[in-house]
Amino acid sequence: MAQNILLIISGGIAAYKALDLIRRLRERGHDVRVVMTPAAGEFITPLSAAALSGHEVHGALFSLTEEAAMGHIELSRSADLIIVAPASADLMAKAAQGLANDLASTLLIATDTRVLYAPAMNVRMWLHPATRRNVAQLRTDGANFVGPDDGAMACGEFGPGRMAEVPAIIAAAEAMLQQGSKIALPGSAAGPLKDRHVVITSGPTFEPIDPVRYIANRSSGRQGHALAAAAQAAGARVTLISGPTALTPPQGVHVLAVETARDMLAACHIALPADIFIAAAAVADWHVAHAGGHKLKKGADGPPQLKLVENPDILASIAAMDEGRPGLVIGFAAETEQVIAHGKAKLQRKGCDMIIANDVSPASGVMGGESNSVHVISTEGVDSWPRLDKSEVARRLMALFAAKLRDQRP
Repeated sequence: MAQNILLIISGGIAAYKALDLIRRLRERGHDVRVVMTPAAGEFITPLSAAALSGHEVHGALFSLTEEAAMGHIELSRSADLIIVAPASADLMAKAAQGLANDLASTLLIATDTRVLYAPAMNVRMWLHPATRRNVAQLRTDGANFVGPDDGAMACGEFGPGRMAEVPAIIAAAEAMLQQGSKIALPGSAAGPLKDRHVVITSGPTFEPIDPVRYIANRSSGRQGHALAAAAQAAGARVTLISGPTALTPPQGVHVLAVETARDMLAACHIALPADIFIAAAAVADWHVAHAGGHKLKKGADGPPQLKLVENPDILASIAAMDEGRPGLVIGFAAETEQVIAHGKAKLQRKGCDMIIANDVSPASGVMGGESNSVHVISTEGVDSWPRLDKSEVARRLMALFAAKLRDQRP
C-alpha cells in the first residue's frame, strides 16, 4: 500500500545513495518528499532529488512562503514514516538532545511520526561513546535503525559505518509501516481507549516435536501486531502476547514472548485483568504428547508415530471466566471455506463477544500478506469489510471495539 515518506538527507558521501532510495521507493508506489541539510547539498544537488521525487526539495527553516502555513510542521505531520538516510553523527546528536536549529532537526522534534535512521560515518565516529549514547537515546525515544554495515570507507578505513544498502533500508521501512506510523508521546491527546488495558495475542505458536522440529502455521503476526499499534494509538495500555515472529513490536507496548499454546495461555492469565482481550494469534490446535529429547532419526522402522494432544482453548477459557472476564472478548477465525458460517459457529461455541473471520486460503494471500478482508460477526449480525491494509483493518477494528466498550458503561 502506498505511503507518504519524508526523506531527510544529511551530509556525507553516502548521500548519493539517497537518490537511488528515492527512485526505488517511488517504484514501489510511495510518495516521497525530501529535505536536505546544507551539508547534504555539498554532495548532491537539490535538483537531482526534486527530479526523482517529483516534489520541491526543502532545506530552509525560515522560508517566508512555507512558514506562513507552518510548512515545517506539515512536512513531518503528513508523513507516515520519516527516513533519515544518510544519518550523520551531527544530526543524530541534535535529535537525541532535542535541538532544533535547522529544518531537519526541527522536523524530527515537531512530530510523533516514527523515524528510521540509516547512519553513515567514519568508523571512529560511529564507535565514539558520544554517538553510542545518542543512538541509545534515540532508540529509547522510539526510533528504529538500519545499519550501519561493515566495509571500506571513503576515508580509507574499514569497519562499521557504511550506510545500509538501499534494499535493506526499504525492507526496514516497509516493516515499520506495517506496524503503525505514530509513537505515543507523553501528554498527547487522549484517545478513545485512554486508561484502558488491551491484551492481544499475535503470531503462531510452535509446538515442539523434538529439539529441532515443531508444528506451526504460516501466520506472520502482522494483523495482531497492527492491532497492538492501533490500540496504543487509541490511548490504551497494551500487552502483546506474541508467538515467534520476525516483526518488531510497536514501541512502548509491553511484550510477553511465548512459543507454545500452553505458554500463551499462561501469559494471558498473567496479563489479565484487561478491558479488551483480542485472540488474534493462530494457535496450533494440537501438540505432541511426548516431544523427543533428542533429534529424531530416520530408521528401518519408518517414520516415528506422533501422538497428538489437543491444546488448551485460550479464547474459550478467557470468555468463560466467572471473575475478571474482560469487558470485550474478541476472537479471530482463520478459515479456508464457508468463512461466515464457520465464524458464526465459532462465536456460539467459544462464548466470546465477537468473531473477526477471514479467508486464509492460499489464493487469498492473507496469511503472511499485507492486506486482509474481514467479516465482523456478532449476535447483531455480520458486517463484511472490503480488502484493506492490515494496519487500516486494525485501526477500524479498534474504533469499533472502543465504541462497543463505551456502550457498556452504565
